[in-house]
Amino acid sequence: MAVRVLVLVGWVVASFCAAPAALAEQQKLLVYSSMKESLLGELKSAFARKRPDIQLDYQTGGAGKLMARIAAERDSGAVLADMLWTSEVPDFYQLKAQGLLSPYTPAEIKSVVNPFKDYDGSFTAVRLGTMGIAYNTRFVKEAPKAWQDAQKAMFKDAYGVANPALSGTACMGIAMLVKAFGWGYFEALHANGAKVGKGSGSMAEETALGDLLASMATDSVVNEKIENGATLALAYPPEMLVIPSPVAILKGSANVEAARMFVDFLLSSEGQTIIANAGKLPVRPDVVVPERFNLPTPADAMKRAIKVDYQHLMAERDATIKRFREIMQKEVGEKR
Repeated sequence: MAVRVLVLVGWVVASFCAAPAALAEQQKLLVYSSMKESLLGELKSAFARKRPDIQLDYQTGGAGKLMARIAAERDSGAVLADMLWTSEVPDFYQLKAQGLLSPYTPAEIKSVVNPFKDYDGSFTAVRLGTMGIAYNTRFVKEAPKAWQDAQKAMFKDAYGVANPALSGTACMGIAMLVKAFGWGYFEALHANGAKVGKGSGSMAEETALGDLLASMATDSVVNEKIENGATLALAYPPEMLVIPSPVAILKGSANVEAARMFVDFLLSSEGQTIIANAGKLPVRPDVVVPERFNLPTPADAMKRAIKVDYQHLMAERDATIKRFREIMQKEVGEKR
């Protein structure tokens, strides 16, 4: 009996001593992201079940604020985040040019649609954002079929576009439309009384309220409002606006291996299914998006997407915003 007691006491002591060591071995991973907390929380829970040895945390914010935070942390001596995940593609090219990314090419890259022709592993798209024409189904009974439909009389003074100076997504969408149709497209929109709002979210909200009949909007914003009962629908003209959401590992991270595992998870069938079930377009063609979100397939989206040179877009950003402002703020009929 005495021997059994000693063995039991020794086992208990050993267990208590081992527990702190095991906890100390747990890797930590911090992701800065502009994605919704609901999506990040679900991914965090699923990843924890796969890799309980990795403690994943995230901080959310707008892409611009996250970039400013990274710059401030860098100036102070160390960037706290291990990873960045937003939809501002030019930001990733900027970080790459500054030598601030740690390249990683996941094995699953062969299983996804890759929107980056110059892909080198510096950053990897893990979802595809799409933009179309959001319209209020209470007042608009026939879905718009072309981008030019927003110039028709029925949308006089009732079509909205977000301010590209305040919305990076809107800036990219506007640049794509300019590439496809030229600045004459926005001249015609202005002549038809198109309104300029703050962000894409505010334009979709005004459309849902009926203050606007339609607006250029993102799939995630529109689908979220539809889920909450808004009488909205999103129409996709033949020329699609597709904006990837890349993830990247920041150079200097002390948790590179854990970061690579999270990239692998995001591209896995499980990770992509979570993204699809949240109403986002996945990059894996073998993952099905629920029908209620009315999204195109990844392959179809990439086939119809207006092709864009992201580095050129980044270089022309200020000029794009300036030209847009000149057009949309001038008096109707004013000659330039």
